[in-house]
Amino acid sequence: MKKILTILLAIVGVLSIIFLAMIISTGDDAIKAGESSGTVNTFMYIGYLVLILTLAFVVIFSLKNIFSNSETLKSTLKGVGVFALLALISYFGFANGVETELKDGDMLSAGGSQLLGAGLYLFYFLLAIAGGSMLFFGIKKMIR
Repeated sequence: MKKILTILLAIVGVLSIIFLAMIISTGDDAIKAGESSGTVNTFMYIGYLVLILTLAFVVIFSLKNIFSNSETLKSTLKGVGVFALLALISYFGFANGVETELKDGDMLSAGGSQLLGAGLYLFYFLLAIAGGSMLFFGIKKMIR
């Protein structure tokens, strides 16, 4: 399996180099003028396909690893539960929904405003937790 993946990665690498050379040989002026939009669009779709395949493999093998080990599954579920709890606290406890007019004249609904505020509060909580844990373990390591 590892040998097949190595060969597949080599093929993708070589094809990427070939595609890059084709785009560079087209030239900036032709791309800006729109003469080579078919070439660039084709390579963009190939790039999207590779990205989607990569993400699919990452998700599949991550889930396979999580479900094959009970300790990993338990740890993952604890982390997801704490994250969901923080998200709920941010949404229901701290965020306020206020209907707001945007610069382009559209209106942001109260629900959208509350969701946006909850996302910001969740970011701040996670930032404080990460900073606090780095500070705590850094000081703990210096004391030893």
